[in-house]
Amino acid sequence: MHKARLRGHCARAGKSVRLASSGMTRRDPLTNKVALVTASTDWIGFAVAQRLAQDGAHVVVSRRKQQNVDQAVATLQGEGLSMTGTVCHVGKMKDWERLVATNLDINGKALALMIKAVVPEMEKRGGGSVGFLASVAAFRPLPGFSPYNVSKTALLGLNKTLAIELAPRNIRVNCLAPGLIKTSFSRMLWMDKEKEESMKETLRIRRLGEPEDSLGIVSFLCSEDASYLTGETVMVGGGTPSRL
Repeated sequence: MHKARLRGHCARAGKSVRLASSGMTRRDPLTNKVALVTASTDWIGFAVAQRLAQDGAHVVVSRRKQQNVDQAVATLQGEGLSMTGTVCHVGKMKDWERLVATNLDINGKALALMIKAVVPEMEKRGGGSVGFLASVAAFRPLPGFSPYNVSKTALLGLNKTLAIELAPRNIRVNCLAPGLIKTSFSRMLWMDKEKEESMKETLRIRRLGEPEDSLGIVSFLCSEDASYLTGETVMVGGGTPSRL
């Protein structure tokens, strides 16, 4: 009897999880929030911008080229999402100032400029949330990607440090570290079928990730549901070992 009751409970729980993941019970956890998403006109950045807007935020997308920004904004506005966009080279302070101005109207240097430009505006609003995008390469360096590996590992330390520095200002700082996600950047690792199968062998979940696999985590980290979470790095990598 006990076993039967347990199976019934699990079945009901499983149904609830499926309903939640399908969006049938979705609420809008980011209502009245504004999200600035850099490099957000394609792949993971675009998917993140789309999900944050679906969860209620007004999203400002950005990229270096105006035509890419215009195309992304048009696509997402066409889905009925609250969206604006601006050109932004994350290594140029004047572009960051323009990005923040756009917001108000409706890996080392670049991140420092972002914090310098955005934090004062967050303080005016009573606080906020900063999310960094690291990588599995921070934990498991990829051969032939030395500068990338080092920059992503350094980002983990920056995440921890800024979480301490900005907590008194009611600003949370967290980091997402995706595993091997199918994007143009990682193409060389999965376009070859033999390489792809080899990569899958290192994963607990035997498939490569898609940009959509990270979206719920990003939305959660930006929402009030994560109001007591700061200085953490969430690894989304199909079970890839993730300890330094």
